[in-house]
Amino acid sequence: QVQLVESGGGLVQPGGYLRLSCAASGSIFSIYFMGWYRQAPGEQRMLVATITSLGSTTYADSVKGRFTISRDNAKNTVYLQMNSLKPEDTANYYCYAQVRTRSSSTIQTFWAQGTQVTVSS
Repeated sequence: QVQLVESGGGLVQPGGYLRLSCAASGSIFSIYFMGWYRQAPGEQRMLVATITSLGSTTYADSVKGRFTISRDNAKNTVYLQMNSLKPEDTANYYCYAQVRTRSSSTIQTFWAQGTQVTVSS
């Protein structure tokens, strides 16, 4: 029904930056919340940032002032600009979207496959 495809992960040195992208496609009627979670080895998945269809944003305290979430509604795409990266930001990053599909009146949550971000010197 709906597919989310991420790009932009990789290896970066501490203090560096990366930009993640996540594009949704398929049988989409409308998208409500979009956002990013991350999960480091041995840890629980943690909410990083969210954005509504009108552009309201929320961030985890640990990334405030360093990460910026944005979206392009015309492209059904959400972005995560990550600056001043720290080793503790190392994790697998997953984007999600809350979607009303063309075939249903209910809102479902779809997930991308995850992209690895490694911050290391």
